Amino acid sequence: MSTIVIYKTKYGGTRKYAEWISEELNCDIVDAKKITIDDILKYDTIIYGGGLYAEIINGVHMLTKNMDKLKDKKIAVFTTGLTPPDCREYYDKMVIEKNFKEGLPQNVKVFNYLGKMVVEELSLVHRTALKTLKKIMQGKENPSDMEKLLIELCDADGDFCDKEAIGELLDYVR
Repeated sequence: MSTIVIYKTKYGGTRKYAEWISEELNCDIVDAKKITIDDILKYDTIIYGGGLYAEIINGVHMLTKNMDKLKDKKIAVFTTGLTPPDCREYYDKMVIEKNFKEGLPQNVKVFNYLGKMVVEELSLVHRTALKTLKKIMQGKENPSDMEKLLIELCDADGDFCDKEAIGELLDYVR
């Protein structure tokens, strides 16, 4: 069975997970910018990784707009971000709904990992967006638990990637 890991990264956390997964599975790995859907169709198993930005999985549209062509493939999608993976309502509802408009296909399983956010590496746009988000959330009269978490996450700074987290994805693919 042929397997490929495809990733799209802005700050390196997603690439780190993609490399770990590729090493463990001894399979091909490629940056999403360097592959086409026709290239992807040559593989039986497709693993796609992208960072989360306002619940959107960076670059996953490459797969979602071609699901009809990929219906016979085994697909694992992994996300990287700062929201703790145990925030299931966030991932299972908001992330899935925004990225898989028709619902999650039966041949696709999604995994969520902690990524990295090193503030000094962020673009001006992302630093500004974080400051704005924090200000908006702090201005809420009765913030929800998720809004309180967002305020905390705006101050995160570091690499939170964890190689041990990929075990379930590896089991799924194998």
